[in-house]
Amino acid sequence: MTVFELSEFRRLLRGNDIKYRVVKNTLATIASLNTPASIVRDSFKGPIGLVISYDDPVLTAKRVLEYSKKNEKLKVNSGIIEGRLCLLDDIKALAELPSRTILMSVMAGSFQASIGKFASALSATIKTFIYALEAIKAKREG
Repeated sequence: MTVFELSEFRRLLRGNDIKYRVVKNTLATIASLNTPASIVRDSFKGPIGLVISYDDPVLTAKRVLEYSKKNEKLKVNSGIIEGRLCLLDDIKALAELPSRTILMSVMAGSFQASIGKFASALSATIKTFIYALEAIKAKREG
């Protein structure tokens, strides 16, 4: 990749607090010892670049794959996501997910809806009991 292409890729990632580094294979191998990254040290052959994100793995996968479609020189082979080795198919599947904030919003909405339905069920039970008492009272009076 040219310097301009690397700068463009880094700029795309930098907006989301994602870092990209080109590293030497021997340094990557040494740095990965006794870490979750040690599972990929056998694939450190040829020129490699590392994408590092501490926040949202879905957004990271989306950005990297988005740029690799635009520029064929960037090839994605594998990655480590949450301590697991992920091959290209796994990364593509991850990139299809909604972002972390959207998933958390959906989950919070589900919790809120469940609580609302529970409250409605309790209210309906009380209302039914009150209606039954009113019916008994009306029957005795009439």
